[in-house]
Amino acid sequence: MSNAGDPSHTGSDEFAEVFDRASRGDMAALSLIIQRYEPEVRTAARALLGPALRPYFDSLDLVQSVHRSILRGMKRDQYQCSDPEQLLALALTIVRRKVARKWRKLRRQLRAETIAKSGSSRTDEFHRLVSGETDPTLMTQMEDQLAHLCRSLDPVERKLIEMRLMGHSTAEVARAMKLDPDVLRVRLHRLRNRLRERGFPERWV
Repeated sequence: MSNAGDPSHTGSDEFAEVFDRASRGDMAALSLIIQRYEPEVRTAARALLGPALRPYFDSLDLVQSVHRSILRGMKRDQYQCSDPEQLLALALTIVRRKVARKWRKLRRQLRAETIAKSGSSRTDEFHRLVSGETDPTLMTQMEDQLAHLCRSLDPVERKLIEMRLMGHSTAEVARAMKLDPDVLRVRLHRLRNRLRERGFPERWV
């Protein structure tokens, strides 16, 4: 079966040709480009937002914002990616920076609320959750590990992490994915080990 036109299955020259067509407004080529990085970026967006930021920001909106940023940059010749790995690295860098900006903006807003209202339990909880997890410096250190983790996930693992990050219980995930709960628990255990080995919070899943 031919994979012609699919940037995830082409050589560098063919990928560069698809990227160039997308930069010039070819919607079919742009769709192929987006398909190449979107699953990993969607997972990264939910992971980087974490439990502290998810009540304030929608990860799907964040992914759409990444699409728009990449499209604008391509049209302005700001980005040149010669292979899919460079494209994925670019997309993950953009989503990390967007989360960092949202984190800084939200902290300023919550600090203002604290001053105005003489303290807020929600603000205190936010600061407790973000400590050590959504700090921009820490996210910078974790970027390479996150990119590697996203690339190593199969579709089932990616969906599993996404649903856990959305707050679904293990039983709910098992029903939604039509998996045996015991099999799912084994996969969760393995995923947690991989997260721990890479320095990520185990509570992500």
